[in-house]
Amino acid sequence: MIYYFTGTGNSEFAAKRIAEKTGMPTVPVYEYISEGKIFEPVQGETLVFVTPTHGWRIPRIVSDWIKAGSFDGAHKAYFVMTCGSEIGNAEKHCKALCDECGFELMGVGEVVMPENYVAMFYVPGEEESKAIVEKAVPVIDGYAELIAEGKPLEPKKISLADKLKSGVVNDAFYSMFVKADKFYATDKCISCGLCAVSCLTHNIELKNGKPTWGDRCVHCMKCICDCPEHAIEYGKASVGKPRYHCPDIGA
Repeated sequence: MIYYFTGTGNSEFAAKRIAEKTGMPTVPVYEYISEGKIFEPVQGETLVFVTPTHGWRIPRIVSDWIKAGSFDGAHKAYFVMTCGSEIGNAEKHCKALCDECGFELMGVGEVVMPENYVAMFYVPGEEESKAIVEKAVPVIDGYAELIAEGKPLEPKKISLADKLKSGVVNDAFYSMFVKADKFYATDKCISCGLCAVSCLTHNIELKNGKPTWGDRCVHCMKCICDCPEHAIEYGKASVGKPRYHCPDIGA
């Protein structure tokens, strides 16, 4: 089974590409989390987790959901992580998660996709995004082939910088930046409520026709990228940037 978590479509694209090549079914983890469903894999099935990279590790909301699940422990687990540049030393932390759950880690794959972190980084336009996705396709297909054959993914070489990014920097990232306090709606807001309906953690509600954010934000960027009027901003950092959704490249 392929379990994927996505905010703007990158990991969904990778998951469905792997599903197409392996014949494995997909499960949208974000819907399970939103609906309060627990992780209950079939005994002994191979698990493939496809997630974005948050602070050079898989999102904590996903690792917490996995650890809170009901399973027998006898599972082989693959992780495929989409990212804007690289995943750091994420494999160490995926290994720790697998050890805690009793899974056998079969490897962690890195897939460079268009950057979607509107709150902090440069976000490419449509044509640049399509080129990046097209370049990612053979990488995804390579992982799919190994998964289909039950073979391990080759580990990446880890530098000191990688260790720091996935370690102390990840902790700092969550404590300092993963907050919703800078999100706000501009006068373009038409009170459609899509942001509140689609929020993965039910962290948004409309007050006097405008969205307000609570304290459960995971910085998936879904609200800011899904807004049909481009009415949501994140402080000054998002002003003028494209809103990102994984492009359809017809692959």
